Amino acid sequence: MTPEAEQDAGLERATFAGGCFWCMVKPFDTWPGVVSVVSGYTGGHVPNPTYEQVCSGTTGHVEAVQITYDPRQITYQQLLDIFWRQIDPTDAGGQFYDRGPSYKTAIFYHTEEQRRLAEASKAALEASGRFQKPIVTEIRPAGPFYPAEEYHQDFYRKQPLHYERYRRASGRDAFIAAHWGRE
Repeated sequence: MTPEAEQDAGLERATFAGGCFWCMVKPFDTWPGVVSVVSGYTGGHVPNPTYEQVCSGTTGHVEAVQITYDPRQITYQQLLDIFWRQIDPTDAGGQFYDRGPSYKTAIFYHTEEQRRLAEASKAALEASGRFQKPIVTEIRPAGPFYPAEEYHQDFYRKQPLHYERYRRASGRDAFIAAHWGRE
């Protein structure tokens, strides 16, 4: 769907970097109002990067997901709440098993309202005392988003056993359970 068609349908976009994009699709994909979740690359200076280029750390891109959603069914605030519960927002060096600049966390806002909501949610998380270290997740304007190669799309569905092993072994699930429990 083109951006114009999405806008005509009343749909909006949200873009989040939370480390490995394989682990960021499923948490959003199952919510009513989420139309699509695409794995890709954003935030860098190289057009149409490949996975290998992004992993080299030389493109400035991070692995991210771009979510197309219906704000009449799920709000941007709800998406932010889901996002924060998937990451270690105190780790500036990557996420869990995945290290390096392409695995840093960020919120890429598409509108001033998204920026305002993202900054408020980050401030609330900092004030909550849930984490002992500072929240280092960046809030940045959205720029070009490049979908990742097809084999990365919907990885949790295509390779469910590999996905579950990877996610568990990465330490992500243990971190989420320790900091968020069953919330």
